[in-house]
Amino acid sequence: MLYDDVDTVDLKAKVTAAWQDFTRALARALPTLPADVRLDLTLDPTASGTGEAIYDINVVIGSDKQMTGYAVGNANLPDGYRLDRTAVGHMIELGWSPPGVIDGSDGNFGLHAAATEGPQLAALLSRTMRDVYGAPHPAFLTYTVRPLNEAIEAAPAGPSTLATARPTPTVPEVESAGQDAVLSQAMEVASALPLADKVRTVVAALLKTEPDKLEIDEEGEIGVRAGSAMVFVKVHENPAVVDVYSPVLTEVSPDAKLYERLAQLTRRMPIGRLYCTDNTVWASVPVFGRDFQPTHLMLAVQVMMGLADELDDRLHGEFGGKRFFGEGDVPHKPASGEERTGMYL
Repeated sequence: MLYDDVDTVDLKAKVTAAWQDFTRALARALPTLPADVRLDLTLDPTASGTGEAIYDINVVIGSDKQMTGYAVGNANLPDGYRLDRTAVGHMIELGWSPPGVIDGSDGNFGLHAAATEGPQLAALLSRTMRDVYGAPHPAFLTYTVRPLNEAIEAAPAGPSTLATARPTPTVPEVESAGQDAVLSQAMEVASALPLADKVRTVVAALLKTEPDKLEIDEEGEIGVRAGSAMVFVKVHENPAVVDVYSPVLTEVSPDAKLYERLAQLTRRMPIGRLYCTDNTVWASVPVFGRDFQPTHLMLAVQVMMGLADELDDRLHGEFGGKRFFGEGDVPHKPASGEERTGMYL
């Protein structure tokens, strides 16, 4: 679907591996949940830009350890975010019963699963979030474990192993084992700091260095080298956005073929976009600063480092131009009669 283009094969492998890790972790966690609790998986609307649309799945563990799942349906989604016929058909193919069929589902999809079907249920939940609800990466998911009876405490260590998914902040004593231990400790110290300081803390932890040792220019942009490419991280206060971007190629000669190529690649990227302006090809992945989530920035930086270093070589071979650290690169000179335009993507 999103990841079948040969030009993003490295990125595809990383994203696919993350979903596989998440599915395995979920399969391990489900059998450890005690009876009479509910596991909630939610696509973070702040990070995914879905606004008031909440794409979530609830799994109820009954007193007999039988599992009942509920996945949000169109009756509980606002206009513009409802599932089309293809998506509804995909839900049925995955094994969900139509809304209202399972007791208690009301306007949501439902299913029953035996206690021994943890791996199958985990795969189904993962595919629903990824393929139907459009989660680009498990780092965009949050989870909670809620007792059906207030006298029952939330589940212990099991759910904390959900790989890169994050616990919902309002639920106490549930930690995300998917985050690197160093990052977790650093963010605990930086939690009350301004956004720019949080960003520096995350990038430093990712690069295994100290914030004061980062390469930061006079405009406050953090520079990170990725092979022949350079990745920049810049904080915007109003609106609160962290821009992770790279000048993939400079001194290119834009033409219809270049714009078509960039549009094709952008459609196949799980997150971010490619565009050309001022004779420079840019790659960009924005991260929301409001309700800042360290894992989202980590994902964006990691994606951009791999993407920029891969694409600057590929696009340079096709369209010329100069890579950031490309020694001997020369600007591309269009052949006689080659179309040039002043548009940008």
